[in-house]
Amino acid sequence: MWQSVGLTVLVIVATLVCVLLFMLFGWYVVWQLFLSKFKFLRELVGDTGSQQGDDEPSDSEAERDSPPTPRHRPRMARQRKAPPEEAT
Repeated sequence: MWQSVGLTVLVIVATLVCVLLFMLFGWYVVWQLFLSKFKFLRELVGDTGSQQGDDEPSDSEAERDSPPTPRHRPRMARQRKAPPEEAT
């Protein structure tokens, strides 16, 4: 009797360990492939390791800091022309 109870407990514990390991492995793979790209999620997890390009400003920050060039000059608002009135 004690053998069957012990075997049942062993199977349950082994199953839980396998499920936990599978979940941790899945989280690690998803983190490495996708989630670690988001700075917000890295800050939530507390990851202090810097990725390539973290020290450099992003394109939008670089554009804000630099004066506008002819290629990046601000667009002016377009004005609508009134349609020509037909003379009757």
